[in-house]
This record gives sequence, C-alpha cells and structure tokens, in this order.
Amino acid sequence: MHAYNRLPSSGHSSPSPPPSPLRSPRLRHGRSKTGRFSPGHPGAGGGVGRTAAQRLAWSFLSLLLRRQGVFLFAPLIYISGMLLYMGSASFDVVPVIKHRPAPGSVYRSPQLYARLRPEMDADNSSADAISTIWKIPYKGGEWKPCVNRSSQGLPESNGFIYVEANGGLNQQRTSVCNAVAVAGYLNATLVIPNFHYHSIWKDPRIKAWSSIQYYKDVVLPKLLEEKVIRISPFANRLSFDAPPAVQRLRCLANYEALRFSNPLLTIGESLVERMRKRSAINGGKYVSVHLRFEEDMVAFSCCVFDGGEQEREDMIAARERGWKGKFTKPGRVIRPGAIRINGKCPLTPLEVGLMLRGMGFTKNTSIFLASGKIYNAEKTMAPLLEMFPNLHTKETLATEEELAPFKNYSSRMAAIDYTVCLHSEAFVTTQGGNFPHFLLGHRRYLYGGHAKTIKPDKRKLALLFDNPNIGWKSFKRQLLNMRANSDSKGVEIKRPNDSIYSFPCPDCMCHANKTDNSRSSSAA
Repeated sequence: MHAYNRLPSSGHSSPSPPPSPLRSPRLRHGRSKTGRFSPGHPGAGGGVGRTAAQRLAWSFLSLLLRRQGVFLFAPLIYISGMLLYMGSASFDVVPVIKHRPAPGSVYRSPQLYARLRPEMDADNSSADAISTIWKIPYKGGEWKPCVNRSSQGLPESNGFIYVEANGGLNQQRTSVCNAVAVAGYLNATLVIPNFHYHSIWKDPRIKAWSSIQYYKDVVLPKLLEEKVIRISPFANRLSFDAPPAVQRLRCLANYEALRFSNPLLTIGESLVERMRKRSAINGGKYVSVHLRFEEDMVAFSCCVFDGGEQEREDMIAARERGWKGKFTKPGRVIRPGAIRINGKCPLTPLEVGLMLRGMGFTKNTSIFLASGKIYNAEKTMAPLLEMFPNLHTKETLATEEELAPFKNYSSRMAAIDYTVCLHSEAFVTTQGGNFPHFLLGHRRYLYGGHAKTIKPDKRKLALLFDNPNIGWKSFKRQLLNMRANSDSKGVEIKRPNDSIYSFPCPDCMCHANKTDNSRSSSAA
C-alpha cells in the first residue's frame, strides 16, 4: 500500500496526486515545515547541553555554509582580518616619501652661481665674445634698405582720417605706421594722431587685425560720404599680411619717417656716445640688455623666486593692486613650477649674468641695462654687478637735471632706452613684448638684415639653472651653442602672419647685389 493511502480521505473520490520525490536524507534531516532546523533535534544548534555561545556560533556557521552567505560575508571577514592585523602592527615610525620636483621647476640659480663662480672667475680660455659674437658674412647674404620714397604727385584727397594712438611707446608707433599705410591706400589725408596716456581697450568700430580689403569695402565708402573718419584705438587695427604697396608705406613710416622729438634724440645720442667711451677697451662696443624684473612683471608671471615670505606678500599685494581679483578667481590654479619649466618666468639679474658669462662675455664687457625699477634691487642686482662691474643705466649715465624733463613719463624714458639699445653691438631680450620686437626689426634694417640680437631659449635655461651636477665647462658649452643659434637666426624672412616691424625682409629691404630700382619697382 502506498503511503498516501494511510492519510484520511478528503471526501472526494478522485485519488490524491503522487507525492514529490523525497529529498536526500542529509538535507531533509531534522528540518521543520518552515525549512529551519528543529530546536529539539540532536543535530541542531539548539540541542540540549549546548551553551548560548555555542548555539550562536553554530547558527553563524550554518548560515555561512549556505551559498549566499559565503558571498555576503567573505568581504567582511577579509576586512575584519585586516583590521586585526593592523591593530597588532606598530605605527610609531611612519615612512616619508620625498619626491624631487621636476627638473627646471624650482629657482636654484643662486646655488648654481655660488658653485660655479670660482671656475667662472678663473676661466680665461677664450677672448671676450663682444669681438667675435657675429659671423660675417651673414648666412643667406646681406640685405639693405630699398624703400622707394618718391611720391610722384598726390591726387585730390578723398577725405581725412583721424586715429587715436593707444598703449605704450611701441603700440603708439604701430598706430602711426598703420594709419599712414591705411591713409595712403585710401588716398586720404592723415590728421596728426591723438596719443593716449591711459588706454581703454574697448572699440565698437573696426575689428582687430582687419584686412586692407575691409578698409576698401567698408571704411572707404564711409570716408567718401562723411569726409572725416575717426578710429579709436588703432594700434592693432590692420593685419600683418597686406599687399606690397601697403607694406611699403609701413616701411617708409617706421624706418625712415618716424623720429623721436629733438630733446629725446639729443639725450639718447648723448648716452650712446657715453657708453662707447666707457667701452673703449672693446673698441666702443657694448651689450644692451632689456631686463624685465620689475615688481609688476614678477607678480604677473606668478613665478616663485628666493624671497621667501616677504616676496609672497609683496606679490599678492602687487597682483591685487594691478589686477583686482584676476588671480584669485574660484577654480583658478596657479602652478609656478610648470610656468618655470615652460620658460615663462622673467630672468632674474643673476640669471642674466650667468647666461652672458656662459656665452663668453667677460667682466670687462660694458653692459647697458634697459629696465624699469627692479624688484628688490639691492639684493637682486648684486650678483649681476659682481659679474659685470661695467654696468650702466640711463640713470647712471645721465645727470638728474638731464633726465628731469622725461622722468615722469614712462614712454619718454622707454624712448631713451630704445635709442641706446638700438646702437649696441649686441642686444639681449629676456621676456618678449613690443619693445624687443620693434628693436629686432629696426636693428635688422640698420645692420644688413641681421638683428644682432641674443634671444635665449628659456626652457633650456630653466633646466641648466636647476642642474645640481653641471660643471662650468659643460654649462659654458651649452650657452655658447645657444648664442650660436641666435646668430644663425639673426637674418630671417617675413612669413605671411609675421610683423613687418620685426621682419623687414623682403618688404622693406632687398639683397645687397640687387639694385634699388629693381626692388622698388616690385614693391610699388
């Protein structure tokens, strides 16, 4: 008889369904209808004779043995074991891992100078670079000015153009030269420009770097209608790329027509003569350096030097005075080390001295320093004066009475520096800007197409100045290579988007073996 026949009948005649297959004895042993262990069963954790702790442990192990329990508790068991291990370990000594800053990211030039100075002072292995710096004849041949100055008569004017020259000395120079070019192209009469002392860079009129075609299509009809056009400001309102006739007018204005006022010319030429007299040991040749280490330049660069907490406070105050809130905007991150590696930090006076001595200039070289008020000059200028005792500025060359008419005008003081730098045997630029860019072109125009300018690779300098293992011979060899590179790039031809004020070849100059007429006719 089957098992289900022994169960009471439910009152229905149909037979009961067959039972499910029996579970294995091990799995069904001691389980209740609810699927839990029966408390009274001898195999359960709650059997007679077990303590409460034993029953709890048995329940935990039973749950752990289930498949889901293993995955649930394994991470907890691992973490618990790690915590137990850490609790037994001793942390009395915590190891500190120090990472050396990236090469070139830290200002260590004073330490390098202290280490290299004995060898530097004892080095007499070569002649002063002032006499051998430029290779002649120049690579690519020599160039000479060949701007056609003939006007060939002027037709009736289409009207008047009046511009406002904004910015500093060389931005105003750009305004004048560009205005001459535009007025000539449009056959307009140029009114003497108004020179701004305080510029505001807002202009709803003519967009920046407009093409000459824009002036023909948009400005000329307005000029013919109104007869007078006023453009303000005008420093960057004409593109660098223009037809030869327009470039010729720019050349004529910048390199031939524009002159400083007589008082500025007089004092500038006087200081050139005084520098030549102080350079008699080198045949009247001297080096001019455009040094940008004024407080505002140091602050704007966001670079860190060796002035400590005082420098930090000075720079914070200078940034707030000059650029309220610009450097403290939320989310702005300043990385001084990255700025230095990328060659964006202004060279200190000490670094300029190290560079020039490495390039072969000796203590006997006369230096003219063109700059504003140097930050913390008493400290920062001392090493440069040790390396080059024959160092002069416009303030040391001229008397107070001579400088009095110009002292309160930054553009006039810059004009004096410009004149002395223009006539030096070598010009050294350290930070870029309009001042060196105009000097590059003007010197090329005067010196056969060669800028005679040292333009250092500041990324390489950052690495050299931060190299604790470099010796004087290796340091000097790399600086001589950098000097030779400046020589090789002295003569460069203007590319379409280059400024004619930095690259006068070939729009303002022609090869020395060509006649003026052939070059002038092609530019007309």
